[in-house]
Amino acid sequence: MLACRLCPRLVAHREEIGRVRRRAYREETYWSKPITGFGDPKARVVIIGLAPGAHGANRTGRVFTGDRSGEFLFRALHETGFANQAASTSIHDGLKLTDAYITCPVRCVPPDNKPLPLEILTCRPYLERELALLKRAQVIVALGRIAFDAYLAHVKKSGNKTACVFGHGALSKPQEDGPALLASYHPSQQNTSTGRFTAAMLRDIFLSAASLLTTQT
Repeated sequence: MLACRLCPRLVAHREEIGRVRRRAYREETYWSKPITGFGDPKARVVIIGLAPGAHGANRTGRVFTGDRSGEFLFRALHETGFANQAASTSIHDGLKLTDAYITCPVRCVPPDNKPLPLEILTCRPYLERELALLKRAQVIVALGRIAFDAYLAHVKKSGNKTACVFGHGALSKPQEDGPALLASYHPSQQNTSTGRFTAAMLRDIFLSAASLLTTQT
């Protein structure tokens, strides 16, 4: 996957960001390749985001690491017991997730954080392979509508059993024998800086996720 170049627009964009770099990071070498998921392989909570941040994951090489969205997310995970620390700045910062795994449907940073439908479709096999390996998953937390729709597209192959409508805090069960789906706004700066999405709201999402977990051997 790390050598993937299937989406020319995304490849050009991720590499251009790495060449130009933001002033604050101009001495750093950007990752500028696709990213993989990160976390506990035995996780019961699987978090699906959107795509790498331009100067976050596209720089550091780890999902939600090194940007404001990640600060918001990892603080909530730490407060609810899913992370050992509240901040994530680099792949060497000692962050560990417990019972949680984070991934995304698009593995390269898209212009304006807006992947094209074909790019989401092209990237879908990578998400599906990860989900297939996360056999203990009981709750899927979808951060944003794109993540929500990407997960529903994945389960559609084996049949949606109920109608699922996106809304912050909405809980549904796409498959009778599959994980619950918990929807949330995405912790993007567009949402958090305007007050539309608060730290307390995200913390409550993970408290809700934790309350849905059952013991699993």
